[in-house]
Amino acid sequence: MDKDRIITAMSTKEDEDQTLRPTTLSQYIGQTDIKEMLDIYIKAALKREEALDHMLLYGPPGLGKTTLAQIVAHELNVNIKITSGPAIERSGDLAAVLSSLEPGDVLFIDEIHRLPRFVEEVLYAAMEDYVLDIVIGKDHESRSIRIDLPPFTLIGATTRFGDLSAPLRDRFGVVFRLNYYDVEDLEKIVRRTSGVYQNQIDEDAVISLAKRSRGTPRIANRLFRRVRDFAEIIGDGIITKEITDHALTKLGIDHNGLDHTDYRYLKAIVDKFDGGPVGIETIAASISEEMITVEDVYEPYLLMEGYIKRTARGRMATEKTYQALGIKYYKGIFDK
Repeated sequence: MDKDRIITAMSTKEDEDQTLRPTTLSQYIGQTDIKEMLDIYIKAALKREEALDHMLLYGPPGLGKTTLAQIVAHELNVNIKITSGPAIERSGDLAAVLSSLEPGDVLFIDEIHRLPRFVEEVLYAAMEDYVLDIVIGKDHESRSIRIDLPPFTLIGATTRFGDLSAPLRDRFGVVFRLNYYDVEDLEKIVRRTSGVYQNQIDEDAVISLAKRSRGTPRIANRLFRRVRDFAEIIGDGIITKEITDHALTKLGIDHNGLDHTDYRYLKAIVDKFDGGPVGIETIAASISEEMITVEDVYEPYLLMEGYIKRTARGRMATEKTYQALGIKYYKGIFDK
């Protein structure tokens, strides 16, 4: 994957600015239905003085799964421990995290679909019965010990819901899918970010940034920081539409939010495979990318915006792609 790609929704170190993260449900912008349900679940758990049910958050990267987990812990007035699936390599790693929890605490596991299977199996008893069964020793000297755990809430996050095993999915009492944001909500996020950073921004610039943020708050905030740099160096610090458009053009991002990587993908389908249908493995090989990267990073926005479509025979470019590439479109036999 292009590590310098500005509009990838994958997290970078720069994105960990805690000042931009809302701390309460009322401050959290978007995902209205999820917020309403969470508000009820949290209030009910507090009223009963019980731990909140285990929760699974899934959807494309950059939509606020980590932020939502932190808000849940804040609303419950408990601590949160944050880790990730790849970081838990052994049962002992999981045991160390779980044994450090206090009653009611939240454990957030990002990329939970990447937990090793044997670690996942240890997690089952912890989620259901709040116990930890660990085997110590080897061969004939091995023995099992059981550790009691305090009631806790596990919040898992994943971008690949289908990669979770059925036994793990079934142990979550609350499952939410986070959806891409509409332009209106992204405008609110851009305005909030400008307020946090104390940068003046014109309304036309807000709209332009929101439209190019690919429905993703993380990208909106990242683009804002880059445009702010231009405004402070080539302007008087005020973010105008002219400066916004100039900065994003320099960054290679067009008015639809597409960059050179998107165009490389779309041109491959049109130029090399006559618009498709073509298999995902073939596309990935043709642009020298891993298939998982193509599926998780490139395709979600292109599918949402209608630049490509999936068929039983593979991916196909749509008329919208030909228009974006400036190529005449001829209706094919696979078009409806």
